[in-house]
Amino acid sequence: MRELMPTLKLPLKYSLDLKIIGVALLYYLFARLGYLLAFENSTALPAWPPSGIAFALLIILGRSVWPGITIGALVANIMAYWNNPALGPQTIITISSVIAIGNTIEAVIGNYLVKSWIRDPYPFKHAKNAFRFLFVTMFMCLAGASIGTASLYLNAVISLDAISETLFSWWIGNVVGILLFTPFILSIARPVRVTLSTARMIEVSIYFLSTLAIYLLLQVDYLTLTMQRALPLLALPFLLWLAFRFELIVAIGGVLIVSLISIYFTVQGSGPFVLAGAANSILLLQIFIGVISISTIILSATVKERLDVQHQLQEFNENLEGMVLDRTKALNDEIGTRKIAEEKLQRTNQELSKRNTELDNFVYSVSHDLRAPIASVLGLINLARVDKDVAMKDMYLEMINKSALQQDHFIKEILDQSRNSRLEVKREEILFEPLIEETFNQLKFATSTGKSVERVINIEQDGPFFSDRWRLKVILNNIISNAIRYRNGKDPVIKVNVAINGRLAKLAIEDNGKGIEKEHMPNIYKMFYRATDDGAGSGLGLYIVKEAIDKLNGHINIESEIGKGTTVQLEIPEIN
Repeated sequence: MRELMPTLKLPLKYSLDLKIIGVALLYYLFARLGYLLAFENSTALPAWPPSGIAFALLIILGRSVWPGITIGALVANIMAYWNNPALGPQTIITISSVIAIGNTIEAVIGNYLVKSWIRDPYPFKHAKNAFRFLFVTMFMCLAGASIGTASLYLNAVISLDAISETLFSWWIGNVVGILLFTPFILSIARPVRVTLSTARMIEVSIYFLSTLAIYLLLQVDYLTLTMQRALPLLALPFLLWLAFRFELIVAIGGVLIVSLISIYFTVQGSGPFVLAGAANSILLLQIFIGVISISTIILSATVKERLDVQHQLQEFNENLEGMVLDRTKALNDEIGTRKIAEEKLQRTNQELSKRNTELDNFVYSVSHDLRAPIASVLGLINLARVDKDVAMKDMYLEMINKSALQQDHFIKEILDQSRNSRLEVKREEILFEPLIEETFNQLKFATSTGKSVERVINIEQDGPFFSDRWRLKVILNNIISNAIRYRNGKDPVIKVNVAINGRLAKLAIEDNGKGIEKEHMPNIYKMFYRATDDGAGSGLGLYIVKEAIDKLNGHINIESEIGKGTTVQLEIPEIN
């Protein structure tokens, strides 16, 4: 295990060294390519590819690999000047060293400006950054060309008169090298998503067919000269087509191919760029390469920026649709909440209005019904004081007792109503048989003749049922009390049937009493409403029953016929 550790650490420890060596090797190989493109009997080059390679590698790998540029440039220049008999070895090394330093400074300046000014390692996504890249290229190449030209002049390789021409030629060669190779290398380093659709394949086919058509036209004798002269103009639309429809790597690749082909044929002495003198041919060729490179880079950046904006706009529209849907849903929810609140408020207002009306009636009726027994009691007491007959006094006492009982019953009903409206519903297990039995036992149901009311009770309850025991007791007490109070006076019978159907209790309380006239039926649930002047009822019984049933979310139905009796049917759901 210990023997493997150095092997594992080696790539990490020497990764920077390997990068520097790789940069130096690439710089040298592309320098050899640049020399292969040189015109015969001329030191001027149409393009200097190593400038573009060095700039791209410094952006991708970072500033720390700059020694690779120096090493590659030093070796390449020594090899270029070594066979020059006019220069000694020391002079060659001096010139090569200064030029290598200039090439390194050139790349470092460009990398610094990209990091600090453009602030994007791939400056071809926006037109503004693409223009900045062009200015950076021209400025950094001016530094490298100036140092190289100064080195040649100081070592007597060129004269004072040739400085401007050498500086310009050197500068534009480096610019062309960067315009051709830096965008291409940076594009290769980025992940590219290729989508092959039918429309795109048709477009590529048309492109190649158009290129083939131009080649065939070149083979026509009477068109050859004209087509050769027009080739730069014919190539420009095709390159712009690539920039407009494809990624930069495809467009700049097309520019690179056209440029290398143009340089090759111009060096061979053919093509539209051949002029009198190599310097003129090189300059025309460099102008052509510069124009198509700049046009392609700027158009590609503009198209890329437009596509990004369209994509962002599409995403924004999609997000906006989602936001609108969310907001619409929120508004609908809010509207629904407000509607529920309004309905609740409306119900509350209706309830308050109802309560207010009931309160007015309640105050009036209570004051009347409470005062009536008291007035009766006071009157009977005065009569008892005056009358000396003992029998009459006993009668007066019985009448006073009856009035007191009537008042007590009335107060009890008022208390029941108050508790029903005030207390929350309570969930308890209900056993109907003892509940009904208890109700009958608590009521004084004897007839005036002393004959008891016959009761027939039928209960079907197999399991537990849960409801509010107190409210059920109030309901049963009032209904059975009415059945007893308004009995027929002969053979009074009260039948009570209870059936539990799942979570619903159905009760039917039937009597053979006096019954209720039809004109009174719509009003029997109203507060203090009396369907008859007989008896001592307060008119609160059925009102309390209806209010209690409503609290239990149940239902009540009363059917009655004069002289035959009344049936009260109740449906009470189980409380969860």
